[in-house]
Amino acid sequence: MTLSIKDLKSKLGMNKGAHMSNMRLRNRSTGGYIATLIFLLLFASIMVLPMVYVVANAFKPLSELWIFPPRFFVYNPTGKNFSDLVELMNTSTVPFSRYIFNTVFIAICGTVGNVLLSSCCAYVFARRRMVGGKAYFSIVRYALMFVGGSVTGIPNFLVMSSLGWIDTYWSYIIPAMGTSMGLYLMKQFMEQMVPVEVIEAARIDGCGEMKILFRIVMPMVKSGWVTLIIFSFQGLWNTGGTNYIYEESLKTFNYAMSQITAAGITRAGVSAAASLLMMIVPITVFLIAQSNVLETMSTSGMKD
Repeated sequence: MTLSIKDLKSKLGMNKGAHMSNMRLRNRSTGGYIATLIFLLLFASIMVLPMVYVVANAFKPLSELWIFPPRFFVYNPTGKNFSDLVELMNTSTVPFSRYIFNTVFIAICGTVGNVLLSSCCAYVFARRRMVGGKAYFSIVRYALMFVGGSVTGIPNFLVMSSLGWIDTYWSYIIPAMGTSMGLYLMKQFMEQMVPVEVIEAARIDGCGEMKILFRIVMPMVKSGWVTLIIFSFQGLWNTGGTNYIYEESLKTFNYAMSQITAAGITRAGVSAAASLLMMIVPITVFLIAQSNVLETMSTSGMKD
């Protein structure tokens, strides 16, 4: 019995398809999926333990906070820690709402300013030719080594004092806007994800530089500036600013919490409640934008 060329190709195609299907079944076995799932769940449970411990401590009475050996979970949950925290804040000379307003105002203004300034400067470094551009960006890279408060504390204080920004919101906002980390991150994203041909086509169509930046470049590097928002917001939310701010009405929520919880072991429950409140907002911001952060991590090591 003879086979036509068409029947032979069909038979070969079926054999090839069956072979590929068997390979996929061998490579993606049920046991492999289960083992991978167990491995990920194990490490996820280890990583989530500190957050669970903070939540449990916030609802523990003092008798459980100082029991030995310590207990991980709470046995007799109570909301007294939060009520004591509110009571302490109400007895303060500055209203509780003032500390919250200061923190939210500083975090929003500093974050927006950081994203805008870093994006504008990064666009120049990434897609504009300038004399000495490589030398300037090398200085930015070296500046990444000097981000600690202990290194830049004295120079920053001298600058703030000479500008008259002591005891003003500017001492919070302006340093947060000009960060070498933000500039470096946005510049790398624009070089990697924004083709030169797209920008040249926009210029041929008559677009100005600002329109190119905000209408074309920024949507293409969304994962980059969303990641920058998270980093900047978390840093400003946890700032104390005690080196430049001496007026009580200008201090932040983090500073107020640290002062309340510094009274000793009698306020251990209040301290646990304050820690939970300080942690909720940054975690919420991260959960909202986590997809963009994962995209940042997945593309950060790719090269053309």
